[in-house]
Formats: sequence, C-alpha cells, structure tokens
Amino acid sequence: MAKINVHALKRFLPDGFISGIIGMILLAYLVPGIGKEGSLVELKTLIRYGISLLFFFYGLRLSPEKLKNDLSNWRLHLLIQSITFLVFPFVVLAFRPLLAGTENELLWLAVFFLAALPSTVSSSVVMVSIAEGNIPSAIFNASISGVIGILITPLWMGIFMEKQQEAFAFAEVIQDLVAQILIPVCLGLILHRWWGQWAIRNKRYFSLFDKTVILTIVYRSFSDSFLNGVFTSIQLHELLILGASVIALFFFIFEGTKLVTRWMHFNREDRITVLFAGSKKSLVHGSVMAAVLFAGSPLGSLFLVPVMIYHAFQLFYISIVARRYSKELHA
Repeated sequence: MAKINVHALKRFLPDGFISGIIGMILLAYLVPGIGKEGSLVELKTLIRYGISLLFFFYGLRLSPEKLKNDLSNWRLHLLIQSITFLVFPFVVLAFRPLLAGTENELLWLAVFFLAALPSTVSSSVVMVSIAEGNIPSAIFNASISGVIGILITPLWMGIFMEKQQEAFAFAEVIQDLVAQILIPVCLGLILHRWWGQWAIRNKRYFSLFDKTVILTIVYRSFSDSFLNGVFTSIQLHELLILGASVIALFFFIFEGTKLVTRWMHFNREDRITVLFAGSKKSLVHGSVMAAVLFAGSPLGSLFLVPVMIYHAFQLFYISIVARRYSKELHA
C-alpha cells in the first residue's frame, strides 16, 4: 500500500480557524439561539466586551510613536476610504442601466446597498494582524470608515429611494464606537510603556483570543439570520444570483486593489492593510441601517441577504489569504 504523505495532505486541508468558521455556521443552522437575549449569558454582551478587550490588547501592542508616524500616511488612508465609498458603489452603479425596470432591479438595489456600506472594524484588524500588516492603519481606517458610513451610506441609498427622511441614531452609534474601540485602544496605548513588551512576547495567545471573538461573531450573525428567516425570504434562483453577484464584486475589488497597490508602490504591510480593510463590508452597520431604511417593508430582509453572503465569504476567503501571507513571511 502506498504511503500517505501527511505533510502534502495538510496543504489541501483547511486550518483550524477556517474549520472553526464553517463549524460556527453549521452550529448556527443546527442549534440557533444559543446566548440569545434573555439567556443567562448573552452572546451580545460577551461580544461587546470581547471587542473592547480585543482593541485594548491591540493598543497595548502598538507603539505610540509608530501610530503617530502612521497618521501621515495619507495616500493609504485616502485609497482605503475611496475604495470603500466610491469604487464599490460606482462598480455596482455601472450595471444599473442593464437592470433598471426589470424584475431584477430590486436585487440590484440590494447589492448596491452592500456596496454603499462602510468597512468592518474588528475582523479587518484581526485579519491584518494575522497577516502581519500595518495594524495602526487598519485600526484608524476601520474606525473612521464607520463614522463616514453613517453619513455616506444613507446618501447613496437616497438617490434611489423615496424613504430616507428617518434619522439614524448618530449619537448612539458614535458613542458605541468610542466606548468599544477608541477608549480601549487609547488605554492600551497609555499602558504600552509598561506592558507593551509583555504583550508583544505573548501575541500568539492574543491572536487566539482575537479568533475566538470572530468565531463568536460569526455564530451570532448566522444564528440571528436563521431565526429571523432571512434566507427563506427569497427564492433559490434569486439567492444564486445574489451570491454570484456579491462574490464577483468581491474578487473584482480585491484583485483590482492588488494592482493599484503595486502601481502605487506600497510596501508589504501597507498592501495587506489596503487589501483587507478596503475589500470588507460591515454586517453590523448593514443590519442597523437596513432596519431604518427598509422599516415596514416586507422585502426588507432581502437587503440583508447580500450583506450576509458577502460577510461570510470575506471572512472565509480573507482568512485563507491572511494565513498564507503569514506563512510566506516566516517561510
């Protein structure tokens, strides 16, 4: 019997993190509702504190001098925000003449809603950290993207919707941003002088914590969707069209961003940050904004489906890419 090459076989198997993401999606489908509101231990609360700790640990490992110097990297910041709020919408907008007035116009609008959303915060920074990219820039751009999106996303959607007079809870969202992200990062930066080297030496344990938070977010996101029947509100052919559209959009932006960063001669760390932060879209912001923009509409859940598909795919694919970049660096 031929001897099996275990090391060669491992190349074709997903690593533990990817398997964990798949496992969380399956668990959410089979056993939804774990840690729901009213439970003894609510996942919503755990995730909230988990995100705060995650960013505290990032701040602890950041050098204040390096962060200060990174704020002057205006080309990187401008490129990421341009991709998020201009390139994404204009790419989808190019297909409107083909679908306007057809039965698929609503599906197009759902994808456009995805394109107009801000970038993620926690998962962007986690993936940049795994790939060993520019973490200070990832934190800065992911945070500012959420603030910009509160204004820009409704404006983009307002071009095609009559209902946009309802106001978002700007103060509440900004308050959450400050409490969960900015304050923990700043506190970590302050304590970097005393605990920074200890945190850097133990970064592998913090990386495990980061991944645990992401896996919890994945479970809760899909659990809520299965409980609310998001994936049963549309027909199979519509789901296939949406899935193919958002995955094609992801690869167009992702591969195009690679070319642009090479053309602009970014270093390795900055290329990773632009790729990961610029290509992501926020499920959290999408859920909040959809609840306002499409409140009372029986088709409101349709607008969340492309966001869910994109969110799951970006986590899965960029996790693979991040691990590959990390292995290449240490090869």
